[in-house]
Amino acid sequence: MAFPGNFCAATNARYGNDEQQPWATNHRDDDPEPSARPPMSVVWSGKWIEAVAEGRWEYVRRARGISASVILAITDEGEVVLTEEYRVALGGPVIGLPAGLVGDETAADTPEAAARRELSEEAGYSARNWRSVGEFATSPGMSSETYHFFIATGLERVGAGGGIAGEAITVHHVKLGEVAGFVAAARARGVHVDGKLLCLLAFARAG
Repeated sequence: MAFPGNFCAATNARYGNDEQQPWATNHRDDDPEPSARPPMSVVWSGKWIEAVAEGRWEYVRRARGISASVILAITDEGEVVLTEEYRVALGGPVIGLPAGLVGDETAADTPEAAARRELSEEAGYSARNWRSVGEFATSPGMSSETYHFFIATGLERVGAGGGIAGEAITVHHVKLGEVAGFVAAARARGVHVDGKLLCLLAFARAG
């Protein structure tokens, strides 16, 4: 199936994080260089997140160095595996990709190990093939959180999915060409859409 390889090639070419990118960047004179960053103070700390002040900036970060893994899982039939889960911060259900935290339970956790675990827990699949696309910032204007993006193919059913106790995740299987219509229908019934689906929607429209 051509989609995963094409997706990776397009994504790495456009968003690869190992080489300097060709586009220009804007820099404000009052934004500190990394070597001259002002002192940082923790304003509030919880079990999972912290509110931080650094100079004139305020932002949140994951506690204990936790990051996240996100999985674009594609079945042999060309279906994308999506999840629907109630999110407290938005007060309603959200359509997105299988995802979960890295290092929330043990410091020895790795992004790929977390991705494999979350795909099994949330969607009920294991995968023979894993490809790392890279690490991306979730919302750099307000958070330092990053996530590791993986593409998983060669899926095998290992369980019902749905997440751990209390998550009540609904799993959807959607043909790539039908993702835009599925998202529009979800919005019509009041469901929020995770921003990570933008790349999937763009690729589906181009494909």
